[in-house]
Amino acid sequence: MTCALSSFDTDALRLINQYRAAGAVCGSRGTFAAAAPLAPQAQLTRAAYDHSRDMADNNYFSHTSRDGRTLGTRVTAAGYSWSGVGENIAAGYGSVQQTVDAWMASDGHCANLMNASFTQYGLACARNDASTYRTYWTLDLARP
Repeated sequence: MTCALSSFDTDALRLINQYRAAGAVCGSRGTFAAAAPLAPQAQLTRAAYDHSRDMADNNYFSHTSRDGRTLGTRVTAAGYSWSGVGENIAAGYGSVQQTVDAWMASDGHCANLMNASFTQYGLACARNDASTYRTYWTLDLARP
């Protein structure tokens, strides 16, 4: 779930919550005030990994799985009961820092990450050297 990156979980938690604590301007999505820290959640991490693994193994890049599943159906299938959910995906990045920085530079991804209504997250990376991007990242954000 970590693409064999050391300190994956600690780096992710630190980076994501540093951005949330600082607030951000997310381009056309506007200015977001500081938001409470997110807590890691195992079922969201499982849903994120399953999607990253599927993208890596089947060499595609999309929020919709090849079999038509959407974020909501994947998160529900992982056993998470949600009232709000969002997703960021990325591909080709070699570190947590590069991935989170890329999301913060994208209006929509930044807005998802800064959304104060989200309280929990799951982040995963899957690698397949035979696929186009080699590394596939999924961040699932939610509130119960």
